[in-house]
Amino acid sequence: MPTKRSKQELIKPDVTPDNPVRRSTRRNLVPKRLQYSPEEVETPRKKRRSDAHTENTSKHSKTAEPKNGELSAYELERLENIKKNQEFLSSLNIFEVSEELNQSARPKPTQKGLKKSPPVQRQVLPPRRSQRLQNIAPVKLAEPEITNERLDTTIKKTSGPLLMDPVNMSEPQLPEQLREIWTECAPKKGNKRVDLKRYRAALSDMTITPGSVAKVVKDRIFAAAFHPHSSGVLMAAGDKWGRVGLWSLTGAWGDDGVLLFEPHSRPVTCMAFSSANPTHLLSTSYDGSMRHMDVEKAVFDDVYEVDDGLKTFDFLSHDGMGLVVGTWFGDVAVVDRRTPGNTHESLHTLDTKTVRCVSVHPLHKQYIAVAEGQVVNVYDSRFLKQSKSAPVCQLRGHSKSITSAYFSPETGNRILTSCMDDHIRIYDTSATNNALLLKTIRHNMQTGRWLSKLSAVWDPKQEDCFVVGCLSRQRCVQVYHESGQLLHSFSDEENLSTVQSVVALHPSRNVLMGGNSSGRLHVFAERAVCL
Repeated sequence: MPTKRSKQELIKPDVTPDNPVRRSTRRNLVPKRLQYSPEEVETPRKKRRSDAHTENTSKHSKTAEPKNGELSAYELERLENIKKNQEFLSSLNIFEVSEELNQSARPKPTQKGLKKSPPVQRQVLPPRRSQRLQNIAPVKLAEPEITNERLDTTIKKTSGPLLMDPVNMSEPQLPEQLREIWTECAPKKGNKRVDLKRYRAALSDMTITPGSVAKVVKDRIFAAAFHPHSSGVLMAAGDKWGRVGLWSLTGAWGDDGVLLFEPHSRPVTCMAFSSANPTHLLSTSYDGSMRHMDVEKAVFDDVYEVDDGLKTFDFLSHDGMGLVVGTWFGDVAVVDRRTPGNTHESLHTLDTKTVRCVSVHPLHKQYIAVAEGQVVNVYDSRFLKQSKSAPVCQLRGHSKSITSAYFSPETGNRILTSCMDDHIRIYDTSATNNALLLKTIRHNMQTGRWLSKLSAVWDPKQEDCFVVGCLSRQRCVQVYHESGQLLHSFSDEENLSTVQSVVALHPSRNVLMGGNSSGRLHVFAERAVCL
């Protein structure tokens, strides 16, 4: 058996001259020479593609030289190829199609409504120079007095009547056409409910055009309402800084039918026309004022006033003189407009942090639905106490704050709630002391900081249907049945490209409006409406 050493000896290569050691070829490479070395010898190199191309062209030019001013064979072949390419492109009609595409390009949206204010010219100040470099001693300033009073960022309007002077008009006088429309009697209410098939057909007949989009206020819309007259379409909207805008689709006054007023100094939280007297438009604001727009007198009258924080209101009597007003700090005030002054008849503190919405039963006016935090309580106004009032019934099932809660407009047998837990709920309130949950509809409510909160509202003509804005990428407004069935989606790629946070339906006509965060109203109307 061979040993380990003998194996190594067997494996060891033979280094005799007959079997030399194999060496790497990399060591035999020719050393690189400098570009300007005198000993550089030209070596044949591979022809480049460009050199070959130039050589071939030169060959062609040499072989096909023009004789007696004629074109060479190469140039004739080139012209023939160009002619064939042009014939092929003309057969495809590319030039005609490109012209049609340029002509059918999407036009820019027209700026209808309020016009942009001219840019403010900034004052040019002299350059600042260091006093230290100029050897100037510093001046000691007096220390400001520290107070505990809150600094108001906006100036509250003075109490009492305010003149209705349109901000966007040079003449302060209101148009006569507005007075005629404003004082027109609203049609009498009747049983206008139709079957779902006809109702859906009426919704599909409503369209939007570039002329039915206008900038009505300057900032984000917080509230909007329809004037109840039926001869035309007149709308009101309130924005973030207390402005109220009126817009008529067929109006010829102001900026394309838009008039702008400034009755408040902070967001207009709620607006509504009185059903008994359509000439009364009431609005509340976070600045603590509630005002009544009187077009006949051309003033904004005082109705109710507190320090700040008015959030919502509703009419507590059939004649529209009694009101229930909710504040941001959890109070509910009963106001009688016939009483002189701008104070309440009674004030009731509820066991909550804030009141986000109040709604009065359309038939039994003593019942009030109040959205408090994560629960909706139904109270009897005849038994409200100064504090810790007992509700008649409670609507539970919400896991986050409630943005709105409304009785159905005709019978009050349903309550529609919108909640930040991304759900819309319908409750059966036919038995006032026992409310049952009928349907829960999932709907995205996460509007964020820069959009107004979404709220589902009933259709005043069809009390089993409601409308709500949508946050989907394809901007639209959706109409639902109380069973949860989606009846229709209002959308338009050219004229509707923003979220419609505030929505409303006309009380007597097939017209819908939506307000966005830039102060524009978008109107979907039936074809019979003259836009």
